[in-house]
Amino acid sequence: MNWLAGAILRLALRILPPSMRDWGEAAASEAEGLEPPREAVAFALGCLGWAAREAIFSQFSKPLQHKEETMPITDHLRGPRGLALGCGLAATALGLAYLTMAGAPATYLIINLGALVLGLLGLGFLVLGERANWAPGAINVLLGAWLLAVSQFGVSADGVTRWVALGALSIQPSLMIVPAMLVTFARSRDALSTAGLVLAALALSLQPDRAMAGALAAGAVALAITRPNRAVLAVAAAAAAGLAVTLIRPDPSPAVPFVDQILYSAFDVHPLAGLAVTLGSALLVVPALWMVRAEPADRPGCAVFGAIWAAIVLAAALGNYPTPLVGYGGSAIVGYLLSLMAFPSAGLLAARRKAGEVTEPESEGPALYAGAS
Repeated sequence: MNWLAGAILRLALRILPPSMRDWGEAAASEAEGLEPPREAVAFALGCLGWAAREAIFSQFSKPLQHKEETMPITDHLRGPRGLALGCGLAATALGLAYLTMAGAPATYLIINLGALVLGLLGLGFLVLGERANWAPGAINVLLGAWLLAVSQFGVSADGVTRWVALGALSIQPSLMIVPAMLVTFARSRDALSTAGLVLAALALSLQPDRAMAGALAAGAVALAITRPNRAVLAVAAAAAAGLAVTLIRPDPSPAVPFVDQILYSAFDVHPLAGLAVTLGSALLVVPALWMVRAEPADRPGCAVFGAIWAAIVLAAALGNYPTPLVGYGGSAIVGYLLSLMAFPSAGLLAARRKAGEVTEPESEGPALYAGAS
């Protein structure tokens, strides 16, 4: 069994609920004789996914513990989070306008609209998790393991492996989940979330994916500036190392029509199309400006959100990488909506004011409610 499979199995054992440790040890023993290394890694990733699932179910089985549990779900989609949602919806609409003016196939518009619906459903699921005593660390580990699996077993093109095929549709998981992982980590800097992001950094370096490796590094550096600790510095170091690897490795992906380089080509279609793409791209980072008025507990998440999406837009301007929301591609739409958890809801702000709580977190525990534990 190679070192990577062994490390993944040790992580799986760590996150399993105590009642299931014997099962985990049996699985680790079974993996010792697996060859070749690729098979051992696949088995280890399966064990990690199972362990993360059990940890999540174990947490969700506990009773709700937060004061916001009786608030309507709509209260979780208003306030700063609602304003950020409005920016995302506006950027997506501007992207649909560009695709229409550029003569993109109708299926492209349908896929973007479908991604918008899927992203809203995902955001609703995260809101439900926010109201419960969920396990963000275990979820981050599971997502990091999924990215690692994609880097080894995903769809490849021109020597790059960063996609998953869903029938005739290809999705880019890193665009969907890395932003959400980072904003979750901004509020839950525990050991499991740290491990999940280190796995993500490793996966992005193996794919390779310079754009998302750069976004991960930018978000981690922003967090290191606003809320430094050992976990944050470890993630920043892993992200920087992963970015360095992607810069060394070749990334020959060609430009895809309606996806890459549209910040420039849109003006060739029509000045209004270029304006729509430019304005839509700018809207993506506008919500981060709220950090000027944000309470101390919310500023790191705002900074991370702004750094991530600014880096993704910059990568799209510099290379053949998807232009988020304003170009064809549903993965970025879903990822943007999921990352809106960086912003507090109107319900949370009202609960803080009512309780007179201090919102500067004093621990690095797993609660996603900054100052509401």
